Amino acid sequence: MRFLGLAPYSLLLVSLRDLPLRDGIPTAYTECLSSSYYGTYGARRAFVLDRRCIESSFSLTQLGTMVRLHERDGENLVWLERRPVDPSLATASFDTELDHLLGNLRNLTPTDIQPGTAAPGVQVTLQSPPKEFTILHRTHDGALLSASEVALRVLDNKLPTFWRYTPLPTSPLPLVPVPPRARERLRKALATIRFNHIIAAIVNGISVHHLQNDVRYLTGEDPASTLATRHSFSEDAPRAAAWLKTQFESLGAECELKPFEEGYAPNVICKYTGSEETTETLVLGAHYDDRGSFGEVRAPGANDDGSGTAALLGIARAIARRGVVFKTNVLLCAFAGEEQGMVGSKAYAKELREQGANVTLMVQADMLAYRKPGDAPQLGLSDPALVGTPELTQILANVSAIYSPELTVGHFPYPGGSDHLSFHEQGYPAAQVYERADLIADPMYHNSGDLSDREGYDFEQIKSIAKVELATILHVAGFDWDNVDEPEQE
Repeated sequence: MRFLGLAPYSLLLVSLRDLPLRDGIPTAYTECLSSSYYGTYGARRAFVLDRRCIESSFSLTQLGTMVRLHERDGENLVWLERRPVDPSLATASFDTELDHLLGNLRNLTPTDIQPGTAAPGVQVTLQSPPKEFTILHRTHDGALLSASEVALRVLDNKLPTFWRYTPLPTSPLPLVPVPPRARERLRKALATIRFNHIIAAIVNGISVHHLQNDVRYLTGEDPASTLATRHSFSEDAPRAAAWLKTQFESLGAECELKPFEEGYAPNVICKYTGSEETTETLVLGAHYDDRGSFGEVRAPGANDDGSGTAALLGIARAIARRGVVFKTNVLLCAFAGEEQGMVGSKAYAKELREQGANVTLMVQADMLAYRKPGDAPQLGLSDPALVGTPELTQILANVSAIYSPELTVGHFPYPGGSDHLSFHEQGYPAAQVYERADLIADPMYHNSGDLSDREGYDFEQIKSIAKVELATILHVAGFDWDNVDEPEQE
C-alpha cells in the first residue's frame, strides 16, 4: 500500500475476536468500515479511516489501536510478524529479533540482493542502501512498517526463521461475510455425511510411495530433480510450476499457468469440470513456493509446503485411479507468492470474485508432514472464531473421524496465515488443514534443512490429511457412480 495522499488518515487495528464479522459489519460501523478494510494481519483486521470517520464516532476509535499515517512519497505499508511457534523453538524475544532485523536492514551492502532471488525488473545490486524501514506501530508479536519497493525485495531475504511479512494492498478490500446461502449449502452437506465404502476405497488409494516421490522431486532430494529452491523469485520456481502442470495434466486435469505479478512464478490452476450444468466450484489449495534459511539460496521446502503440494498430487492420482467424475467443478490450485504475503492466492481469489464465481468451499493444505516426537498423528483446523467458516471446519472434522480416525483433531490457536485467508477475505467459505492442533513445532520451518529425510517427517500423516481433503470434496461435490469402478465389499 503506497502512502500517497494518506496525510489525514489513520490505520485502525482491531482484534479478530473484538470484531468477528461472521454476520457482517455491526450497523453502527457500516458506513466507515465497509469501504475501508485493508486485510487481516496476525490476529488483527486493518482499516484505513479518514478524519470524518475518526471524528464522527468515539466508539469506533475505541474498537482497537489507532496509528496515524504520515505521507511518505513512494513508500509502502508492511505488516511484519513472528509466527506463533512452540516455546522450545523460540531462541530470542520478539523485540530482540525485530531490533536485530532492522539493524541488518540499515546496514545493507550492494551484494545483499543475490542473483536468482531478485525478481526480473528489480535491480540486482544496490547503488545505495534503500530507505530504512520506519516502525509506525509495534505489538508483542508484530509491527507495522513503512518501506520502499526495493527494500521489500531485500526484506524477503533478511527475515529471521519464524518471521513473515505482508504488504498492505493498494486499495480497500471487500468486507463481506460468507453469504447465508453458501453456509446453508454447507449445512445441508454436513447433515448428509455418513461412511461411504466407495469413498473409503477412493481415498485409501492415495499412495505413500507416490507422496514420497513427489516430495523428493520438489525438494531436489531426488537425483533426477534439478530444483534447488522454489522461492517465488527464483529461476527454479517456474520450472517447478511447469513440472506440476505436467503431472496434473497427466492425471486428467485441465491446467494452466496463471501469472499474477511481475517477477513471481505463476499459480498452477487445474480444473475438473463437473458432469452437471452448474457454476458451483470447490477448491483445494496448497502453495508450492518456499523459503530457506537466512542468507541461503537452497530452499527445499519439504514440509512448507511441499507436503501440501504433494497431497494435491496424491489426490489427483487417486481421482485418476478410480476414474472419478465430479458432479460439480473442482479446482486444485498450487499457489506461488504465499511466503511474500499470499500474493498469488489473493490475486486469484480476487479474480474469482470479480468473475462472480460460485465457490462453495476452499480448503488450504499448508504444512502437513511434521510430527513432534511423542505426539500422536494430528489434524489441525483453522479456528472459525478467528478466520474461516464453522460449517466447513465441522465438515472436515466429521470427515476425519470417518475416514482418518487415527488423527487427533482440534483447532490450532492462531488465525493461520495461509492462502485460505485470501478466499475468506473475498467472502468465500474457507478453512485450513495443518499438521498440529497447536503451535508450529517443526524446527526446520523456513529453513534450508526442510527436507523429507529427517526425524519427524511423516508421510503417513500427509496421506491421512489428504484423505480428509479428498473425502470432503467427494461428499460435497458428489460424483457419478457409473464412472467409478466399485470396489468389492469386504
